[in-house]
Amino acid sequence: MLTIGGFTPLSTTDWPGKLAAVVFVQGCPWRCHYCHNVSLQDRASSQPSAWAQALRTLQRRQGLLDGVVFSGGEPLLDPGLPQAMEAVRELGFQVGLHTAGIYPDRLQAILPLIDWVGLDIKTSFADYERITAIPRSGEPAWRSLQAVAQARRQRPQHQPLGVEVRTTWHPTLHDDEQLLGLAQLLAQQGLSDWVLQAFRPTHAQHAELAATWQPASQALLDKLNRDSGLSVHMR
Repeated sequence: MLTIGGFTPLSTTDWPGKLAAVVFVQGCPWRCHYCHNVSLQDRASSQPSAWAQALRTLQRRQGLLDGVVFSGGEPLLDPGLPQAMEAVRELGFQVGLHTAGIYPDRLQAILPLIDWVGLDIKTSFADYERITAIPRSGEPAWRSLQAVAQARRQRPQHQPLGVEVRTTWHPTLHDDEQLLGLAQLLAQQGLSDWVLQAFRPTHAQHAELAATWQPASQALLDKLNRDSGLSVHMR
């Protein structure tokens, strides 16, 4: 049974263009400095009956929602995720996934069950430890990006895989050239949509991040759009 730490019965923002419920899977092995779901990091903090209750709510919402997004935490951590996705599909919902790409082999295995994926790419892959506090964490994220890009290319036109790559931007964690290099890498993988997420100072784990935050400039967005070939926007 899926171990969840929260459930939102209706969201208009977690899957762009869709009305979706959101299942927040408990647990994450990374400790990103700006994590806004710190309460979901501990794998043990969950109510055993929460997934069963969420599933009953979804049964009542058949025909009212487009899909269900599995978020976290890191949903790929939970061995019950494939079965939960299959249960959701049996109810007639599309399936979305928010992931940081921590488990590329598990991601590869469940991509056939997924209609849309929001993939968090933290920074250039060599610099991941600065954000996640975990050595070599860029390697699985890079493999996950490749898996998602390949699946997107191979899907038939009548059953496309929607992909949105997101990066939480902060001026002390990302410089302009680093962002441009990452944008060009995403374009080389055949991806087209990149979102720079707004850093939330209230969730910063380190005071200096909150003190030095400022929003991305329009000049930076213009440069990324002009020089990368991607559609880049802030959210």
